[in-house]
Amino acid sequence: MRPRCVIQMLKIAIVISLSLMAILMTITACRRDNQQDDQNLPTLAPTVATTSSVPTDAGSMSRPPATFTPVPTVTPGPTFTAVPLPPTAMAFAGQFGVDRNRLTGELISDPSLLERRPIAVKISNAPAKYTRPQSGLGQADLVFEHVTEGSITRFTAVLYGQTPLKVGPIRSARLIDLELPAMYDAALAYSGSSIGVSRRLFDSDFSDRILRTNVAGYYRTGENKPYEHTLYARPEQLWQVLDGRGLNQAPQFNSAMSFSEMAPSGGQAAATLTVRYRKFTTVQWRYDPVSVRYKRWADGVEHLDANSGVQISAANVVVLLAPHRLDDTICEYQSGGRCLAHSMEIQLWGSGQALLLRGGQAYDVTWSRPLRHDLLTLLDGAGQPFPLQIGNTWFQVMPLDYLDSYFIEAGQK
Repeated sequence: MRPRCVIQMLKIAIVISLSLMAILMTITACRRDNQQDDQNLPTLAPTVATTSSVPTDAGSMSRPPATFTPVPTVTPGPTFTAVPLPPTAMAFAGQFGVDRNRLTGELISDPSLLERRPIAVKISNAPAKYTRPQSGLGQADLVFEHVTEGSITRFTAVLYGQTPLKVGPIRSARLIDLELPAMYDAALAYSGSSIGVSRRLFDSDFSDRILRTNVAGYYRTGENKPYEHTLYARPEQLWQVLDGRGLNQAPQFNSAMSFSEMAPSGGQAAATLTVRYRKFTTVQWRYDPVSVRYKRWADGVEHLDANSGVQISAANVVVLLAPHRLDDTICEYQSGGRCLAHSMEIQLWGSGQALLLRGGQAYDVTWSRPLRHDLLTLLDGAGQPFPLQIGNTWFQVMPLDYLDSYFIEAGQK
């Protein structure tokens, strides 16, 4: 190759090398400048879209100011706060459903029990050495204690939600038993009655539901005590008798008792209630805050249920004042053609004064029964239903002139 050609080729190579070096230097410089620009860029916070922007002119929209939302702190695992359920309250028939006892407000594990008819059973209380402890009082939904002749008391126990093994001792009916079966659409079980009371019972609107002692279920204990105190009954068999008559169906209550787990306001402390039926018996109810019930003492002794040996208790105790009138057309006891005791009519219709004890508190209320087939209910001062505690209720029925025969104490002795 000629020397002149070689020299020209060397010149071309040098030019190309210099060009490549210039290109590399330019690329490096640009990259360095870009990195510096990235470091100097402002940090932009995310913006939140908003509908509050308004146009500043026809062709542009103002940008809303940047909104800085703090990132929430994440805690490991969610925490739950228990929300208490609202207390159960029932004041109208439709609020009981199909599995609540409308006489106690209690849920029933076997709702079929509510498809049977209540039974009002007459139970003796005198003399105490022959009658106490009675059987079945502790399992009754409702118990009415009332005077018979003088200040002697007797019970009418309304059985419905529970089935005692036995109930008794069973004694004779009184005029009050013309009212209670009508209230609760119940049958009536008793040992007998005076001629005047018997005529009224069999002329009543529930005469087909009377369970006389000639039906299955009654029996004598054979105990060594006066014969009249030996009559008992097995409630399960009494319901079977009603089955046989085609009368053992769900009661048709004409109104509704009111119940609430939450205690109403406006009560006064009542740890003890003492009720004196003149010279015959002194009853005391003492509040037990553990069971939230009142326990019963009779003449200073724990009043037990013979079926269980457990002291009788009640979720509600009601002192019910009602007019009492002697019916001189009906004689309960006579001797030598002379009447020694006329029948007492207790007028449980209309309305009257009452005192309710529940949850360690006492409330002045009004009892009400406008119509014959209405349940006996309690009202407040405004005429609205006043709630019982859910559970059984014991009514201490007293004459109007017994106002000085009961009193409450705020604390236990």
